[in-house]
Amino acid sequence: GSGVAGLTAALRCAAAGRRTVVVTKARLDDGSTRWAQGGIAAALGTDDTPEQHLTDTLVAGAGLCDEAAVRTLVTEGPAAVHRLIGSGARFDTAPGTDEIALTREGGHHRRRIAHAGGDATGAEISRALVEAVRTAALRTVENALVLDLLTDAAGRTAGVTLHVMGEGQHDGVGAVHAPAVILATGGMGQVFSATTNPAVSTGDGVALALRAGAEVSDLEFVQFHPTVLYLGPDAEGQQPLISEAVRGEGAHLVDADGVRFMAGRHELAELAPRDIVAKAIMRRAHEQGVDHMYLDARHFGAEMWRNRFPTILAACRDHGIDPVTEPIPVAPAAHYASGGVRTDLYGRTTVPGLYACGEVACTGVHGANRLASNSLLEGLVFAERIAADIVSGTAPKLTYGDDDGGT
Repeated sequence: GSGVAGLTAALRCAAAGRRTVVVTKARLDDGSTRWAQGGIAAALGTDDTPEQHLTDTLVAGAGLCDEAAVRTLVTEGPAAVHRLIGSGARFDTAPGTDEIALTREGGHHRRRIAHAGGDATGAEISRALVEAVRTAALRTVENALVLDLLTDAAGRTAGVTLHVMGEGQHDGVGAVHAPAVILATGGMGQVFSATTNPAVSTGDGVALALRAGAEVSDLEFVQFHPTVLYLGPDAEGQQPLISEAVRGEGAHLVDADGVRFMAGRHELAELAPRDIVAKAIMRRAHEQGVDHMYLDARHFGAEMWRNRFPTILAACRDHGIDPVTEPIPVAPAAHYASGGVRTDLYGRTTVPGLYACGEVACTGVHGANRLASNSLLEGLVFAERIAADIVSGTAPKLTYGDDDGGT
């Protein structure tokens, strides 16, 4: 995989002198990371602390988070974000300052979401990391579908088999032989008829882990994002996301009569944790015999829409909706796999030498419901921890075919 988790781990391993190969299902920037709109959560503000971030994460996780994993995430998160900036990522700053601009999203009691390009945070992070990978001249194999884990006689990881679907010298079935394999294959949203996930998110990493005998956990906790652009009852595949940051900036959820139905249901109203908002939308829709609600942000005005949410504005207008002058039809859709391949605090799975990071992993951070914008942070923090664990070991060198590029 080649999202924030995979590329961060690869860059850290390569920087420490480990021979590293990045294998990815499509192009380097075709995963879920570049679709992330809202941002990356971390206690970066002067009025915020990791302890407050911890509390919000535990509440959102509905009592099923691993507190040690959450504490690792929120404590190491701020420094990891600054290292990401050091790698070339450019976040939006407050007007007239060099301070990172922070916003709020659902479940957060503080403004702690750093964003880029208004609502194009993932695209900026992906750009920076892909550029860093190319600058470092890491070996990459694109358009490669991972098949199975290779193991040695002792049951330890020995690499992966691949079906390379692109053109070039690696076209066909082959293998990467390695003493450590990091699964960073993303989620499985395409299992559902409507999702925010790109076409590549089909659960390949979890399937590989299961075939290899690795333990998985919490696969039942698939988060549905409350506000996805509603394109009709027959719409399938990837649907346009309407970021939670829109509500963080003051948009209201309303029914067809303009009634705000989240007010009084939760102390945070529209900014309640995602599971609560998604359920409230579906309950209201059921009560009224309809299949969607509306997000009203007309009070933002045209200039704020253009500057703060240009990606969402363009997506809405592409589908004939102008959020400057009309409410946006929204409904929940499959968004994030909170469970996955079970790991410890260093990304180690139950198969020696096999690691998992990002959405494919179950670190225990998310519990039953991921707190908004903790996903990019989890990929970042645990990728660094995985790289540190690999580098501290004495694993033999990785090999990829022979010297002339064959497999």
